Amino acid sequence: MERPAAGASYQRFPRVRIRELRDEYAKFELRDTDASVANALRRVMIAEVPTVAIDLVEIESNSSVLTDEFIAHRLGLIPLTSSAAMAMRLSRDCDACDGDGSCEYCSVEFHLAARATDSGQTLEVTAMDLRSTDPKVCPVDQADAAGDHRQVDRGLHYGPLGILIVKLRRGQELRLRAIARKGIGKDHAKWSPAATVTFMYEPDIHINEELMETLTLEEKQSWVESSPTKVFDIDPVTQQVTVVDPEAYTYDDEVIKKAEAMGKPGLVEINAKEDSFVFTVETTGAITAYELIMNAITILRQKLDAIRLQDDDGDLGELDAHLVGG
Repeated sequence: MERPAAGASYQRFPRVRIRELRDEYAKFELRDTDASVANALRRVMIAEVPTVAIDLVEIESNSSVLTDEFIAHRLGLIPLTSSAAMAMRLSRDCDACDGDGSCEYCSVEFHLAARATDSGQTLEVTAMDLRSTDPKVCPVDQADAAGDHRQVDRGLHYGPLGILIVKLRRGQELRLRAIARKGIGKDHAKWSPAATVTFMYEPDIHINEELMETLTLEEKQSWVESSPTKVFDIDPVTQQVTVVDPEAYTYDDEVIKKAEAMGKPGLVEINAKEDSFVFTVETTGAITAYELIMNAITILRQKLDAIRLQDDDGDLGELDAHLVGG
């Protein structure tokens, strides 16, 4: 195996360009890097960006049809607003409460009390019924309702009802206390802020115009329709085939196979740009898509800095010398 020359540098300067950005959705380009960095960023977004989630539940009274464990599990999966999570302490590292997770620096307390009194109607207990001791940390449904300035009334059902926890019939009751703590998706999926994070190589598509002009309009239409996704289209005026959405291409090679079947190999050339990626990010609502991306970049840089410090201490240098000697 060839080894890099002493002092060789592989330093690159990745660039990010946001294409579309909403509170819970983002689409952006990552350029001038390779797949290892792209996948590292993806994995950090899924598993290492911290959020706040309910981690401890003390049931005071539960006469519903669901067991205590079932309700506790449902509570843990309710996304909580977590913009302040990066500044919070992990319970196991908190010196203010000796790690028991019951202080303002590492936890938030919630209370829920619901009792069904109407014999003719089922009472739906939702995330809207959770009461937080910290206004900055609450169920995402409550934050959305407050942002929309809509009133939520149990009888009239104005606005969103929230994530369902349990349904109660007359005489049934649910009272509990819950503690939410900071965590990461690597420890449990309930702390993951990402619903989906995907990336693809940006495709580079070139149509051989000379070969394309040898096709009839019907053949062009047949070739365009061979793509499962709408990557190509025919200009109604010039009747030329154009690339309308290159990123809709799924690397299925269907148009290449169709061209070969038509006796026109080389009609289109499609390559993946190995240093350019298109990311699609959807969040659970715990943090915004912008916060998810920026926090992931911050955490990834911290990890790389830690590796560089280890190298400065000689750990990686000794490993490199060992490999060369072997």
